[in-house]
Amino acid sequence: MGKLIIASLVFIGALGALGVSAAEVEIKMKNNGKDGMMVFEPGFVKIQPGDTIVFVPTDKTHNSASYVLPEGAKPWKGKTDETFKVTLDKEGVYIHKCDPHIPMAMAGVIQVGNPVNLTQAKAKATELSKMFMMHKDRLSKYLEQVK
Repeated sequence: MGKLIIASLVFIGALGALGVSAAEVEIKMKNNGKDGMMVFEPGFVKIQPGDTIVFVPTDKTHNSASYVLPEGAKPWKGKTDETFKVTLDKEGVYIHKCDPHIPMAMAGVIQVGNPVNLTQAKAKATELSKMFMMHKDRLSKYLEQVK
């Protein structure tokens, strides 16, 4: 048993020496961006389980709230004008939205590892897109990037 513990500690130490660690990715909440008005930038992000998303309001009156989550994932809802972090541990497709700007299609997609819930995410995206007054194809374009 002692040899197993020592081997485990050596393995964990080796991973640390190789620089294997969780990443932080920034998503800006903007009035104008490369995809038009009222956007998360980038609108699509692919990360690995255990990585952290940092939501940054570069303009006022934005938030991010989870809309679609893989099974067992923890939902989030940031306060308006608040920079906050979310660590995503469950593989799958996450769709998030800005509550005040749903009619302007302010939504984004985060892929964590394998897209295990892609079918469910696409169905929920269709429902959410019905609330969009403009940029009606924005969310589907982000989902097309999921691989």
